[in-house]
Order: sequence, then structure tokens, then C-alpha cells
Amino acid sequence: MYDFIIIGGGLAGVTFANFLEKHGKSFCLIADRSQVASLIAGGVYNPVVLKRFTPIWRAEEVMSMIEPFYTEIEAKTGVSFHISMPVLRKFASVEEQNNWFTAADQPLLSGYLSTALVPETNPAVPAPFLFGEVMRTGRVEVKKYLSECLKRWQQEGVYHAKTFDYEALEICDTHVVYRGVEALNIVFCEGCGINKNPYFSSLPMRPCKGETLTFYAPDLQLHTILKSDGSIIPLGGDTYIMGATYDPEDLTDTITKGARKELLEKLRKMVRCSFEIISHQAALRPTVADRRPLIGSHPLYPHLWVLNGLGTRGVLNAPFCAKILYEAVYEEKEIPKEMNIARFAKRLRR
Repeated sequence: MYDFIIIGGGLAGVTFANFLEKHGKSFCLIADRSQVASLIAGGVYNPVVLKRFTPIWRAEEVMSMIEPFYTEIEAKTGVSFHISMPVLRKFASVEEQNNWFTAADQPLLSGYLSTALVPETNPAVPAPFLFGEVMRTGRVEVKKYLSECLKRWQQEGVYHAKTFDYEALEICDTHVVYRGVEALNIVFCEGCGINKNPYFSSLPMRPCKGETLTFYAPDLQLHTILKSDGSIIPLGGDTYIMGATYDPEDLTDTITKGARKELLEKLRKMVRCSFEIISHQAALRPTVADRRPLIGSHPLYPHLWVLNGLGTRGVLNAPFCAKILYEAVYEEKEIPKEMNIARFAKRLRR
């Protein structure tokens, strides 16, 4: 009998599996990789909302876990995928500079916003009002992180690349059974696929479509994450990601001409060099109506859990949310109210 069956092989599912493994718990992971949001994610972690110069939700708790968690997984897999990299915010005016300095004086932001302005030194990135540097930032190569973990677990026989069949799940008083496999608990980490889940589909998931462009620009020579009206993320080898759009209306995962045009216009405003578009990607992000994660057990079936709704900051939120779920299951700690699906209990009892 396993401790957990995990449904979903994105950031939520793989990160929770790593927590279970670290604490000696057994699991079986089932995923068909139909939810691709994690696979095309830029993987940036940044503790500041740069449109408003405010800290992200639970910034210090979330940030404190990033480096130790991903570094530990790198050591376990023998593969590097975590890259420390500054984020530079390009200022559009003197007023934005002043707003930056005001924010940097706040206790919650003083450890993240540098008060030393970064000069314009790259001729391909014009910045007449200079840059502000966000500290303690970087990116995770999400696709590499997920694939390395899943490859190892597949070799160990605990990852199965299959589509989960809800009708085959048997819910018993003390455990669950899925096609002969017994487990004390099951957790659904399906991203936007939760809308097909008969137990949790009533949760107010509001997917938000995002599209990005991957481009090649040998003259750009950018070695930091650049944030302006859009983001440019260096991937190495003179390739970059330009992103991302936010569309809560179009809930398909197909690329669109409108998004391509929008991204190209932003890219041309940010850089002064030639570039070649390599690819265009689209995916649905698992966002929630109140912009908070979905963590907890079903009010009628206590062995059924959910870990979802990591939103646009999956790399940041995944370790923290996985820790919250683990402690709720094994240490009987309360899940914070703003994350607990108990806030939607009436929906789940229908």
C-alpha cells in the first residue's frame, strides 16, 4: 500500500512527490502530461510585483524555500536546472524611479529592491531612465526539473505515463484503490484538468491563457531577466523567451495571431537588434478566482486531497504549497484559511 497516489506530473505533483520522498513516504504518480502549462513556463522566481512595486503573496515564506529546495533536488538528480539571475526593471520615467525608491524603504521590500540604479550599458537595450535591480531572483528550467524527476521515478516503477480514469477509483473508509493499487490517500494535481474531476470540478478554477515567443538574437547579449511592458528571459545560446500574454477569455491552448502581434510589438519596444522567432507557445495557467492556491481534503471523502491553483508563479508557489499539504497530512497542521479549500466547502458538498 502506498502512502499517496499522485495525479499530475506538473510542478505541483512533482514537487509534492519530492516532499514525500524526502520524508520516506511512498507514492505512485500517474500523469499523461496533457496539462502543458508547467512545460512551457519561463520558470522565473521574483518576490516583487513589478507593475506596482509590491511584495508577492507571502513573499518571505515562499522565497525562503526556493534555493534550498531546488538545490536539494539538483543534488539528488545530478542535474543543474536552478539558475540565479538578476531581474532588471526598466524604468519608463523619473516618476517610476521615485516610486521604486519609496518601495525600497518599506520593510517587506528592502531586502529585494536595490537602491543602486543600474546604468544603460547594453546598446541593444535602450534605457534612458536606467534600471532597478530585484535581488534574490532567478529561474528554474522547469522542463528539465520535471523530466529528470519523472525519468528517475519511471525507472523505479512509480511513475506511470497514463491517463487517470476517475471511474476506476474506489473510495474506502480507510484508503483508496485504483485498478488494484492501494493507497492511504490520493492527491489531484491536475492544473486546469481539474475541470474534468468529478470530486473537485466545482472549485472556482479560472484558467488564464498565456502565450510566449522563443526567439534567437545573437546581438542582444542579455544576461539578466529584463522586465518592462513584458519580460525577456535568457535561455542560453543566444535564445530568449518573450512573454507573456494574459487572456482569461480564450480558454484554448492554441496559439493566436493576436498574441503574436502583441508580443512582437512589446519586443520591438524593448530591444534594438535583429531577432528571429523560433517558436510560439500557448498554455492555460491554473489560476483561481481569488488568486490563492487550492489545498485540502474533500469534505465528504477525507482521503481525497487536492493541490492546485499555483497560478502564474508556479515555480515560487510549488515548494511552499507542497510543504503546507505535507504538514497538513502528516503533522496535523492547519492549512491557512486563504489556501484551504474549506473556503469553498459548500460547492464541494453539492
